[in-house]
Amino acid sequence: MSDSLFPAASFAALRAGLRALPAFDEKAGTAAMARQGQLTKPPGSLGRLEDVAVFMAGWRKAERPWIGYAQALVFAGNHGVCAQGVNPYPQEVTAQMVANFKAGGAAINQLCRASGAVLSVLALELERPTGDFTQGPAMSEAEVLDAMAQGAAAVNPQADILLLGEMGIGNSTVAAALAAALFGGSAADWVGPGTGADAAGMARKVAAIEAGLARHVAALQDPLLVLAAFGGREQAALCGAILVARMHRIPVLLDGFICTAAAAVLEALGVGALAHCLAAHKGAEPGHARLLEKIGKDPLLALGMRLGEGSGAAVALGVVRAALEAHNGMSTFAEAGVSGA
Repeated sequence: MSDSLFPAASFAALRAGLRALPAFDEKAGTAAMARQGQLTKPPGSLGRLEDVAVFMAGWRKAERPWIGYAQALVFAGNHGVCAQGVNPYPQEVTAQMVANFKAGGAAINQLCRASGAVLSVLALELERPTGDFTQGPAMSEAEVLDAMAQGAAAVNPQADILLLGEMGIGNSTVAAALAAALFGGSAADWVGPGTGADAAGMARKVAAIEAGLARHVAALQDPLLVLAAFGGREQAALCGAILVARMHRIPVLLDGFICTAAAAVLEALGVGALAHCLAAHKGAEPGHARLLEKIGKDPLLALGMRLGEGSGAAVALGVVRAALEAHNGMSTFAEAGVSGA
C-alpha cells in the first residue's frame, strides 16, 4: 500500500488498496516485550504502560521507540442535518472556533502545548455544509473521497504519533447516525447531549437519525456508503488521515465519540484498519463507551471529557510518553546490578 491510494478514483479502488495494510512488526514487538521483562520492576507492574510501549515498538518497527514529533490534527466541517434543529449553537460557531484554534485560544492549544504536540487545523468547506441526511445523502462518493484525500494530505510522514480530533456544529448527531447505521440499535441508543442539547433537542436528534436510517436502508450494508449517507467532511478526512498514518506506520490516538465514530467506518470494513490506533479516552457522551466496545478498543483514560477538538488525545499523549520514558530509560537488572527473579 502506498501514498498513491489518495486520491482514490472510487470506493472500489479504495477497497482494493486496503488489501495490503502494513502490519504490526512482530520482531520489534517481541524485542520490546523481552526488554520489559528485564527492566528493574516486577513483571507487569507498570500495567498498561508496558502494553503501550510494546504497541509503539511494533508499529514503529523499533525495540526502543521515541516520540520526537507528535502531530495533532483537527478537522472541521458543517452539516446539513442542522436544518432539523439538532444543534443548540449556530453553525457559524464552527468557523469561529477554527479561528480560535488558529489564534491559540482553545483548550486543544493548551493541551497540545502541555503534552508536546504540534497542532494543525484544517477547515473543510465550512461555507458549504453537507447535505441534510434526512432528505438525501450527506455527500456523494466523489465528495467523500476528496475529503479523505485532504485528510491524508494533512498527515506529516515524519510524525512519530498522530493525534486526531474534530470540530463541527451538529456532528454529535452525525456520529450517532454513523454508529446506529454501522452497528444497529435504535437512534436513542446512540444519541447524547453533545454540546448541551436539552430534552427537546435530543428528541430532534433521535427523529432526524430515525428519518435518515429509514431513507438510507440501501446503504447500511456498506460502511463507505454509510459514510457518504450520514457523514461529514471532517469524518471523511479523519478516515483518510488514519489510513495514511497506517501507510507510514504512525500510531494514532483517537479522541472522543465523534472521532471514534468516524474511525468505526474503517473498522467495519473488516480489514483491521484500526490496529495501529489507540483509544485515548472514554468520553462522557453516552454512546462512546458502547462504540469503543463495538470496535474493540480499551481507552487509556476516563476523565469525563466531552469537548472534542482532540482534547482527550492530547492528554493521553502524556501517558504514551510516560510509557516510552519508562521503557527506554529504565535500567535492566543486569545494568543496575540488581538481582532479578
